[in-house]
Amino acid sequence: MAKEVKDQEALKKDVMARMKRIEGQVRGIQRMIDEGKECEDILVQVRAVRSALRSATTQIMRRYLLRCNEQAAQSGDPNAQYEKLMKLVSNFIDG
Repeated sequence: MAKEVKDQEALKKDVMARMKRIEGQVRGIQRMIDEGKECEDILVQVRAVRSALRSATTQIMRRYLLRCNEQAAQSGDPNAQYEKLMKLVSNFIDG
């Protein structure tokens, strides 16, 4: 279980670093718009941010799954987190 906690913390640090980079990218896009840069160049950066968000989302989901697994193990019921997990995945797919 201690390994799962370490894994969760490592994922948290990774996600936070990704979010800070994304924040910088978004500021860069704002600057580009303010400076009147070409739309094509701006859209390339928007695509990069979208890709970075997808990668961050994967890491967030991974961390969540580790936590669900840990909570299910602690409760002694492997299905304890099933509904919560299904709702999250369903909302993510639908949203």
